[in-house]
Amino acid sequence: MLHSPRHVVVDIETTGLSPRRGHRIIEIGAIVVEDGCPTEEFCSLIQIDRKIPREVQRIHGITDEMLAGQPGADEVLPQLRDFLGDGVIVAHNARFDMGFLRHEFERLSLPLRNRSVCTLQMSRRFYPHLPNHRLDTVYRHLFGGIRTDIQRHRALDDARMAARIWMEMMKP
Repeated sequence: MLHSPRHVVVDIETTGLSPRRGHRIIEIGAIVVEDGCPTEEFCSLIQIDRKIPREVQRIHGITDEMLAGQPGADEVLPQLRDFLGDGVIVAHNARFDMGFLRHEFERLSLPLRNRSVCTLQMSRRFYPHLPNHRLDTVYRHLFGGIRTDIQRHRALDDARMAARIWMEMMKP
């Protein structure tokens, strides 16, 4: 699994913590990593049929107005499926991301058979001394800081950070 030539690092932003409670994906960012290098990017906001709770908006900064006029899940997820291909999905806290992705794919009766790898779990093994294993903590540990142009809790920038962490952890 870890030696697949194509890995796709994915991050999502959502309206809450549980697809079972009706929370939805509102942004997806993905980076293809092949032979240890990022090669392609995918990013899309997703229009949904409900309001984003204010407390959630404060985390990622995505507003209802930003989603107006964006494509719906029925358009974005088939594009994402094509982008993923048969690659292994890599995510920081893959359980969360994969739970939402599976739920959204099932809503559209689309298959999602890709295997996944979790950089959060890997970081716990590789760096047990860290105070926590949040994306920004692991990133700072490995690279010294987060550039000011990186927008935290936005899908593409978080996917870029996770991809860099993944590539660093996969070095021999």
